[in-house]
Amino acid sequence: MEPIDFLIAWLVTGSSLLLISQLPIGVEIDSTPKAVFAAAVLGILNVLILPILKAVFLVPNVLTLGLLSGLFAFVMNVIIFATAAKLVEGFSLRMGIWSAVLGAIALALVSSLINGVLI
Repeated sequence: MEPIDFLIAWLVTGSSLLLISQLPIGVEIDSTPKAVFAAAVLGILNVLILPILKAVFLVPNVLTLGLLSGLFAFVMNVIIFATAAKLVEGFSLRMGIWSAVLGAIALALVSSLINGVLI
């Protein structure tokens, strides 16, 4: 992956966070710099924590023969989203886990739409 691809992904995630903070789902971000920083933290958490979460969910995934792999991937994204909100000052979830669930869904949708326009 080229460095410019990382930069584009970072900016797309940051702008997506700003957009979803305008929705009434309980995701609050104080400013644009906080959104960009939160996007960086999300990226770092995806690199560091996602492999650990995949290992944790490996056994249940195998036991269900992969039938619930989509659900497990969604739960992992919610965990990472909530963790980023805990780590970044100025990025908060007003309704707790429900904001994390809605925020993870919204982030996936908005990022996909923005990436669809860019590519």
